[in-house]
Parts: sequence; C-alpha cells; structure tokens
Amino acid sequence: MTATKDSRITVTEVERFLTEPPAGFSVEVRDSERRVHSDPEQSLVLIDDFHSSKGKVVFQCSRGRDVKMQNLWEYTSMRKTLLSRRIYLLVAACEENCAQTNRKEASGARVLQQYVVSINGSDPFFKWQMERGLDWTISSIVGESYRVDIDLTELMESWAAKNTNIISEGLTKTRPLWRDASFTLKYYTDALFDFPHWFDFSKRQFKLRPT
Repeated sequence: MTATKDSRITVTEVERFLTEPPAGFSVEVRDSERRVHSDPEQSLVLIDDFHSSKGKVVFQCSRGRDVKMQNLWEYTSMRKTLLSRRIYLLVAACEENCAQTNRKEASGARVLQQYVVSINGSDPFFKWQMERGLDWTISSIVGESYRVDIDLTELMESWAAKNTNIISEGLTKTRPLWRDASFTLKYYTDALFDFPHWFDFSKRQFKLRPT
C-alpha cells in the first residue's frame, strides 16, 4: 500500500485512500457501494463514479472529470476554486499500449494500479501555470464556446521517476504510462452559430509541469 505526498502533490493508491481516507474525507459503505464524502469548501473533487474490486465507488461532492460552465459567473467561480483548493483526480498507471491514441485501444489496456492524485491549486507554481493557461485560452477564443484540457501527465511521470520502487509487478519494476491524467473545463455560450466549437477548432490544452 502506498501513499506519498508533499505540500504540492499527493499520490495514494485507491484502496488505501478508501480504507484510510485523508483529513476532510470520509467513506460510507452501503452494500457493495462505497460513498466518499468531502467538504467542497476545502477540496475540489473531479472524479467520476467507477468500479473497484470491491464494488462501485461514488464521490458524493465530485464535479466529475468534465466540468461544464455556461456563463461568466460559473467560469469565475470555477477559476477561483481551482486556484484555491486541493484538486483530486483519479488516474491509472497502465502497460505500454494504453498510450495508444485510439481511445478504444487505450481503454482496453491492462491497468497496473489506480491512484487518487491531488495537487495544491494554491501552490504558487501550479497557480501561476493555471492562471497563464486559462488566460491564454480565454484570450484566444473570445465569445466562443470552448473546452480546455488541463494535463497532469508530466507531473505523474516526474512522481513515478522519483518513486521507481513503488509501481511494480512481482519482482519486475515497471515504468508506467498514464491514463486519465487530465481534467476538462467546458464553457458553453448561447451563440446560435458557434461553428468553431462545432468543428472542434476551439479546443485547447495546457500541461502542468513539475518544475
């Protein structure tokens, strides 16, 4: 069982997170379902419902991996939350073929381990990166609907490189490839003919980097 953390990033195996929830979280067991409760004033959970070896897991206060916003007030509120809370995400360490660009192929790859990862959105370095990425997205797509993917893959690769003894199968050390190490903000305007969005021209991405 593994949990590693510092003031900026925390990585915890799913089962350990559920059996030993961190401060601010609690787990309620109902038949074969586990419900995870958290304080939305302290944390931003972006985890969709999923199934573990012990049944369904539901994060009650989760916004889900795809966060939808429909007006400036919702965007401003979400931006403030991102830059002031710990952000929780479910990621998977996979075998090599999970890096396939074809989503169907990737989804069928064998998962070595799932982790609940949190980053401190108020950390000056992460906060600066997110502010810059969001400002770039807004300035490049004025008056349009858009989606922006915030990618944590480089953070996970950096963590794995420093913890090579953690992810292994038997006696064979594994250099994992990461799936689902991102979350998405989707902003919808009421524009009648939002052609750039319809044709996927208003999709943006930026990466959070470890240093």
